[in-house]
Amino acid sequence: MFANGGFARRAETPMPSTPNRTDLVEGLHYLSMRDHVAGRIASGELKPGERLPSERRLQTDVGMARGTIREGLFQLEAEGVIYRKDRSGWYVSPPPVVYDPTRWEGFMSYVEAQGRRPATETLSKTEIPCDAALAQIFRRPVGAPMYLIRRRRYVDDRAVLVESIVVDAVTAPGLLEHSLDRSLTSVLKSHYNISVARNQVDMQPCALTREEAEALRVKSGLPGLSVVRTSYDAQGRVVEHDREFWRHDALKISVDIRVR
Repeated sequence: MFANGGFARRAETPMPSTPNRTDLVEGLHYLSMRDHVAGRIASGELKPGERLPSERRLQTDVGMARGTIREGLFQLEAEGVIYRKDRSGWYVSPPPVVYDPTRWEGFMSYVEAQGRRPATETLSKTEIPCDAALAQIFRRPVGAPMYLIRRRRYVDDRAVLVESIVVDAVTAPGLLEHSLDRSLTSVLKSHYNISVARNQVDMQPCALTREEAEALRVKSGLPGLSVVRTSYDAQGRVVEHDREFWRHDALKISVDIRVR
């Protein structure tokens, strides 16, 4: 009660206004923009790997605001239809690489087998002490020396995945002295007589965090695919533990299983 004996009036919360048809149409313009570009790609007018017209040119072609143009492009990027190159513009996404997790083929092998151009870039390689999580995976004592290798991998000059690989330093002494811009599987086999006999693979969708997104040159928060692979030799020892983060538009999982 106020001093004058009157009661305070309860503040009235305004009811949310219902958007009219015009507002809804304006808000959906970006979908028309999305359909316009997607249609040109589907018809073959814009081919895989080809650069899209500039945002200014698209703005002229479809007669929409710059912000609407970008919303439509972001929608296509989220769908994996197009992708961005730094300071270069938007490009039509190439077909994804087909990956069968039930078969053991190194990245270089299965990409080349599909007529594509693979490449590997070593970002860093260092020796680290084994922590509690790695000790459980490798069955090694905490503090034992491990090698941590970070690499970025490309298909047709486009970064498609970034990976962190851990290898037991005792089983592959001096590994970091080798060039790792090629197949790690080949290096382990040719220099250390280590071969992979079994793989355990876990995959799940994820959102790319800032670190992975920057490495892949994509927008943070875009969908990706997390692949965790633990490789074993014939004696059951862990050869390597690998965590990969893929662009969501770069990989297609395909498994051919015989039913008995």
